[in-house]
Amino acid sequence: MSQYHLERIFHPRQVAVVGASEKPGSIGNALMTNLIEGGYSGRLLPINPKYDALHGIGAVPSVSDLETGVDLAVIATPISTVPDIVQECAERKVAGAIVISAGGKEVGEKGREIEEQIRSTAYAGGLRIVGPNCLGIIHPAANLNASFASEMPDAGHLAFISQSGAICTAILDLAFKEHIGFSHFVSIGSMLDVDFGDLIDYLGNDASAKSILLYIESLTNFRKFMSAARSVSRIKPVIVLKAGRSEAGAKAAASHTGAMAGEDAAYDAAFKRAGIVRVDTIQDLFDCAELMAKQPRPRGPRLAIVTNGGGPGVMATDTLARYGLEPAPLDPKTIQQLDAFLPAFWSRNNPIDILGDASAERFRRTLEVCSKGKDTDGVCVMLAPQALTDPLSVAETLASATKDLHYPVVACWMGGKSIEQAVGVLNTAGIPTYETPERAVRAFLYMVEYARNTASLLEIPPKLTRDIAVDREKAGRLLARAPEEGFMLESDSKEVLSAYGLPVIRTETAGTEEESSRLGRDMGYPLVMKLHSPDITHKTEAGGVRLDLRSDADVREAFARIVASARRYKPEARIEGVTLQPFFSSPDFEILLGAKRDVNFGPVILFGMGGIFTEVFKDRALGLPPMNRLLARRMMEETKAWTLLQGYRNRPPADMERLEEMIIRLSQLLIDFPQIEELDMNPVLIKDGKPVAVDARILVSASDRPSPLHLVISAYPDEDETRLVTQEGLRLFVRPVRPEDAPIFQGFFKVLSPTTIYNRFFSHVKELSPEMLARFTQIDYDREIALVAVEDDPEAERMLGVARIIGDPDGKKGEFAVAVGDPWHGKGIGSTLLQNCLSIAERRGFKTVWGIVLQENQSMLALGKKLGFQITRRPDADEFELVIQFE
Repeated sequence: MSQYHLERIFHPRQVAVVGASEKPGSIGNALMTNLIEGGYSGRLLPINPKYDALHGIGAVPSVSDLETGVDLAVIATPISTVPDIVQECAERKVAGAIVISAGGKEVGEKGREIEEQIRSTAYAGGLRIVGPNCLGIIHPAANLNASFASEMPDAGHLAFISQSGAICTAILDLAFKEHIGFSHFVSIGSMLDVDFGDLIDYLGNDASAKSILLYIESLTNFRKFMSAARSVSRIKPVIVLKAGRSEAGAKAAASHTGAMAGEDAAYDAAFKRAGIVRVDTIQDLFDCAELMAKQPRPRGPRLAIVTNGGGPGVMATDTLARYGLEPAPLDPKTIQQLDAFLPAFWSRNNPIDILGDASAERFRRTLEVCSKGKDTDGVCVMLAPQALTDPLSVAETLASATKDLHYPVVACWMGGKSIEQAVGVLNTAGIPTYETPERAVRAFLYMVEYARNTASLLEIPPKLTRDIAVDREKAGRLLARAPEEGFMLESDSKEVLSAYGLPVIRTETAGTEEESSRLGRDMGYPLVMKLHSPDITHKTEAGGVRLDLRSDADVREAFARIVASARRYKPEARIEGVTLQPFFSSPDFEILLGAKRDVNFGPVILFGMGGIFTEVFKDRALGLPPMNRLLARRMMEETKAWTLLQGYRNRPPADMERLEEMIIRLSQLLIDFPQIEELDMNPVLIKDGKPVAVDARILVSASDRPSPLHLVISAYPDEDETRLVTQEGLRLFVRPVRPEDAPIFQGFFKVLSPTTIYNRFFSHVKELSPEMLARFTQIDYDREIALVAVEDDPEAERMLGVARIIGDPDGKKGEFAVAVGDPWHGKGIGSTLLQNCLSIAERRGFKTVWGIVLQENQSMLALGKKLGFQITRRPDADEFELVIQFE
C-alpha cells in the first residue's frame, strides 16, 4: 500500500467519525467538534446510546451509509467492533482509518487477536490504519484536527510523531506557551499498520516538514525504519527520544561482547548509522523541538557566549567542556571590533562578558559583531536580571536584530517573575529561550550533532589497498558442526576467522601432557597455554591461562595446573585439553573486536579496549554491518582506545588500515552467516602496529531469518554481479554501485560530452559535487537498483556506463536513468545495464518502472522502444514519458 494513502489521510476531502457521541465530554463528541471547526464535513453515525464511545457494550455502528469520497474514517468505538467497521470502510474504498480505541495487544492475547483481525482486513482492502490506542492526527496547514486534543496548534515546519498520547498532550501544551508551530502532529499508538518508517518516508517528501521529532518506545519493522531514516536524515533533521533504556539484554549474554552490547547500545548505534540525533530526556526533546522549529542549523560547534554576568558564562563553558568542547576563540579582528564599544573591563575573551550594566544597545552590537564574524557558528545570549539591565528592552532589541538574521541564536534568560514578559517577546520573535545555561548549550550541541551526522553521510569511504578474499565454504563447514549448546571450540573458532582473512595467532591443540610437551618443543619457546573447553568461556577466571612458558618443564607443569584448576572451577565442564600458541611479550595494545546478534537489529559489531579489564573500563563502540573503511574508522574514533592506538609515549601507532580491514572482514562474516549469535576476539594484540587475535570464541544458534534478510541495513547484493562480452568483443563486469566508487564516477563524468550530460541531468552540470557523489554512490540497496559497467580488467577499473532505478518507499514503482560514456555509445552497454536493472526490479516485485526522456535523446527513445516501454509524449513539453509494467 503506497504513500498515496497517507497523502489522502493528511489531506482528506471528507472525514467520517464512526462512534461519535452527542454526550458532552465524550471522545466522539470532541472529535466531531474539532473536525467541524476545521471545516470538514464529518458525519455523526448512529450509535447505541447505552454505551459511551469507547467503554460500553452495545450495537455496532453502521458504516453502510458512508458516501464515496470519504478519505478518512476516525473510529472511536469499543475495540471488539473495529474489525467489522474496518471491513466496511475497505469495501467503500476509504483510504485510511484512525483507530482511537484502546484494548488491543496492550491488554493481552484477546486484544492481540483483535488487532490481527483488523490488520488482515485492512491489508486485504488496501486501507491504512493509524493506531489503535492513539490520540489521532493534526495537520494544521490543512486545518485538520482528527484527534481529541482540545486545540489546534499553529502551522509551522516541525513534524512530531509519538507513541505516547501523554507526551503528545505535553508537547502541545508546550507549543502554545513557546509559540511552536507544527507541519504534522501524529499520535501513532500501537502501530498496527502505519509505523515510524512509513511516516518518516512520507514526511521526508513533504516540503512543509523541515525537521522531524520522534518519541519512540518501541519499533516494529526495524529494516524499514533504518531505510527511511537513512534516506530522510540526509535532507532534514530527525531527532529521537527513545524511552525504555534497559540492561536486561546485556545481563543475559554469555561473553564479554554480549555483556557490553546491550539493547539500548544497539539503538544508539542504529540511530548514529541512520544520521539520527538522539536526546536523553523529555526536557531535551522539548528544547530541541523549540530550536529546530525556530532557528537555522549551525555550520559547526563554535559557540559564542554573550552574557551580562560571569557566573552564567562559566556554567555555559562547563557544559561545553562536558561534551569535549570549549567556547570559540575570538580572532583579533573580532576583539578589535568589540573593543570599539564595550567597556574597558569586558572579558576580552569568550564568554564575552559585557558586564552587569549592559544596555540593550550593547547586547545588540555584540550580537551583530558575532554574527558577522567568521570565528563562530552560533551565539548564546544570556541575561541575568540586574538593576541596570532591563530584560524586556533587551528582548525587544534582540527580536528586532534577529528578524532577518540567518545565524543560530539561542537565549538564556535566567530568573522568574521579572523576565516573564521578556521571554514572551523572545518566543514570539522565534528565538528559543531556556531557563539555564546548560539547557541552552545542550540544545545547540544537539543541532551541531545533526550537522556532523549530515556531513559524515556525505563522506566518501576510501578503498582498501588489499582485496577482500574469503573462503565461505570452509567457514560454512566449520559452523555447521558447531555444538547445539555452548561455544565452538577455540581451534574451530579461529579456523572460521582465518577463513575470512582475519589475522589469528598460530594455535595448536593438545589433549594430553605428552602431546603438549611434544608441541611445545616443535613450536619453540616462549609459549602461552590456555584451557580448551567448550563449557568455560572466561578462561582467566578458571585459572586456565599460563603465560611465558620457556621450557618443557614449564609446559608440563602448566598443563597439570590448568586441568586441575578448571575441574575445581567447574567440575561438570568438558575438558578437551589445552591450546598452545606463541607468547607475545609486552604487546603495545590490547583491543576487543566482537559481535552479537541483537534481537531487533541483527548482528552488531563491537570494538573497544581489550584484555582482562574489558568490562571494567567499558570502553566500547558499536556498529552495524555492512561496514566500510569510513564506518570502521568512525566506530573506532568513538572509543578512548582510539587515542592510544595513534601511538603513546614510546609505543608505535597501530596500523589503522589493518584494523579497518579486520572490521570489514568481520562484517562480511556476519553478513554471510546469520547463525552466528556471538563472536569474541579478546584480546586482539597489537605489536609493532600489526594486530593478531590470540583468543576467539563463536556461539552459534539457529536464526529465524536467512542472509541477507537478518540485517537491518541492506548489504551489497553480489548476486547481481555479471561478467559478459558484448557483440563488439568488449569484456564487461556489470556490478552494483559501491560506496567506494566515487573516484571512478569522477573519471566517468570527465568523458561525458555536454550533450550526454544534459540528456542525463536535464541541465548543464559542470562537475559532480560531493553531495552528488554521495547520492550516486551510497546506495540503499533495498530502495535503489544501481549498476555500473566497468572494463573487466583487474589492473585498472574504468567505468563505461551506469544505470539505476530509484524505487518509491513502497517498492512498487521506480524511476530509471541511464548514462553511457561517449566513447562507448552504440556498443550495447546502455541496453545491457537497463535490461539487468529491469530484471532485478521485476524479481523484487516492482509493478511499474518509468522515466522521462528528452525529445532530442533519440538513442534512448529507441532503446526504450526496443525494451518494451510504452512511450507517450508529455503535453506542453519536449519530453517523452517511458513506462513499462510488470505482471
